[in-house]
Amino acid sequence: MTSYLQNAGTKLFQKNLEQYKPEDPLYESYTDSRGKQRRRKRAIPPGLSARDAKILKSVQRRAHYLDKGFSICGLRFGWTFIIGAIPGAGDVADIALNYYLVVRKARQAELPAWLVRRMLLNNAISALSGLVPVAGDVVMAVFKANSRNAALLEEFLRIRGDEFLKLQAEQGRSGSMPEKDLHQVKPGAGMSDDAAATTSQQKTRFTSWGRANHKDKQRAPTPGEKGRFVEDVEPDDAAPSGDAETGAIMLQSR
Repeated sequence: MTSYLQNAGTKLFQKNLEQYKPEDPLYESYTDSRGKQRRRKRAIPPGLSARDAKILKSVQRRAHYLDKGFSICGLRFGWTFIIGAIPGAGDVADIALNYYLVVRKARQAELPAWLVRRMLLNNAISALSGLVPVAGDVVMAVFKANSRNAALLEEFLRIRGDEFLKLQAEQGRSGSMPEKDLHQVKPGAGMSDDAAATTSQQKTRFTSWGRANHKDKQRAPTPGEKGRFVEDVEPDDAAPSGDAETGAIMLQSR
């Protein structure tokens, strides 16, 4: 009877935790054709530049291992919980990791100031809770500031991608989003970087092609190889020059 109550209490506790903890930033759950729950990596929202997609993948991967890289008895935790268990130095290390690995990387996507402040607020809540011995570490592990920040970044970039696709479909016509919001969302941000990278690759290919042709021009022709100019002269046309050389040799011998 006691074990039954303990199991029921554990399941109820886990069910309540599900309401407060954020979703896994790297994986999402789905039901397959057999009705089983499975996991797969989250898809990148459409309409994003290669730069933004790379930033989002990096933030999601880092947040996953910092918050949910391990699982024991159905409870998922990451490196922030393990490092935070070290008194004093662990809390400082968690603050540094949360900022440099997640927030700082996310800021490379040209985020608005209000979104960065929201991410820093999540980090501040996590840092303050970590100052409380034992119980604070549990609260920090449940709060999962990195997963929340990754979710904020994904949602913002999803809006950016949707607005970019709308602008592409409308072909420059005025859209539904106000100009002020467009200035913050910045649809198509990072596309210029992708174009510059493509142009640089094309220039590299053209340069190497030109160098290859230059080397071919300097290469000496092999015996029997026909070129496009003098070597294309037929043997019959080259015969008179041979006779002239023979005559010149005979005159010299005289």
